[in-house]
Amino acid sequence: MFSPTRRAFLGRTAQGVGSVALASLLADRALSADKASGVLSELHHPPKAKRVIWLYMAGGMTHLETFDPKPKLAELHGKPMPESFTKGQQIAQLQGAKLNAYAPQHPFKKWGKSGLDISTLFPHLGEKCADDLCVIRSMHTDAINHDPAHTLMNTGSMIPGRPSAGAWLWYGLGSEAKDLPGFTVLVSTGKYGQSQPIAARQWHSGFLPGKFQGVHLRGQGDPVLYVRNPKGVTAGQQQDVIDAVAKLNRLENEAVDDPEIATRISQYELAFRMQTGVPDLVDFTKEDAKTLELYGTKGGDGSFASNCLLARRLAERGVRFIQVYHRDWDHHGAVKDHSAGTAKEVDQGVAALLTDLKQRDMLKDTLVVFGTEFGRTPMAQGNGRDHHLAGFSVWLAGGGVKGGISYGATDELGYHAVEDKVHVNDLHATMLHLLGIDHKKLTYKFQGRDFRLTDIAGEVVQKVLS
Repeated sequence: MFSPTRRAFLGRTAQGVGSVALASLLADRALSADKASGVLSELHHPPKAKRVIWLYMAGGMTHLETFDPKPKLAELHGKPMPESFTKGQQIAQLQGAKLNAYAPQHPFKKWGKSGLDISTLFPHLGEKCADDLCVIRSMHTDAINHDPAHTLMNTGSMIPGRPSAGAWLWYGLGSEAKDLPGFTVLVSTGKYGQSQPIAARQWHSGFLPGKFQGVHLRGQGDPVLYVRNPKGVTAGQQQDVIDAVAKLNRLENEAVDDPEIATRISQYELAFRMQTGVPDLVDFTKEDAKTLELYGTKGGDGSFASNCLLARRLAERGVRFIQVYHRDWDHHGAVKDHSAGTAKEVDQGVAALLTDLKQRDMLKDTLVVFGTEFGRTPMAQGNGRDHHLAGFSVWLAGGGVKGGISYGATDELGYHAVEDKVHVNDLHATMLHLLGIDHKKLTYKFQGRDFRLTDIAGEVVQKVLS
């Protein structure tokens, strides 16, 4: 039996007066988030950053070979891990195994004027960018397996179905991009680790309107399939189709109460605008030879370096949140060789991105995050390392954070975050703060309660702010 919606009921019983009022209300709500300012009519405090580029090292980057030097662990190499560190702790694949200490496999060096300790695996990053980095060595998370850890890092909760960080930002702040989505995702795959799958729900809009979902752009070939007009179809003809479809959708919206209709209208219109924006975005012939040499790519080859160059081009065009995944950090075995290989895949690209942003005077208002879903164990898994949630590293640069510093610490073996601990929710709260948002005030009512990116937790890490 058909049950009329509230809108349909009002329209039929009040000669359309109630329907018109309700339609106006819903239209205002749907359109308010399309403005550059998003649903926030004004920011909660002056922002330091305008946009975020999140470089996501998927698979669980080892902190012990990259950003957290542990000489004491080297001394214990091959010896049993002290039970005081491991007793009662959550362990992934090493459950029931003999837990022996495994030394860091690569040396560290002090880089830049700040003398920041970074692994020699990152010569480009260390040489060019050490004084721009704020390395947080006291990260910890709640999930010990990849998918829930990705979900927590992206959405603030291990429960699937929540909006991703990029969707929250697009919803709250809107986008300055006229012919591109406000939230884009790029993915590259390396050849040294187990390439864990990245589900599209990691950039989903959850219960926010669907138009705030991230758009996955392919790094090779056409970034978006079928966005170009077929042969023989002009832009004017395509505009006629878009206008006609929009009219039909608006007629439907008068009869049924479905907020996703507004999403459908906006997505058709965005796709039409992208027919102009996307070809220009991937026209790398506009980049000079010096820039291409800096990144080590001509662009469009699907590599991490190419995606970093594409990320800068997206940032220039006003995209609010750009996420760049590299799926090559799951080193259960051969951690020495594989971490060296994976680091080489990303080192030049990320250093080039920071350098390029800086020379274009964009780093000061672009928050760059370089992180992972969790770390790796100080204990050996053969000649590799297992998943680890109790302590790992990320770094931030630009966008209002101090450079050339480390913040927080793990214990002497790199097991537990023990000093100035930073949870995933704290990282999100800090990111929102830098963008001018009080993380407790950007909320969305769903199923009777107010939700936010930081769930019911999160504190701004004040000491890393410039």
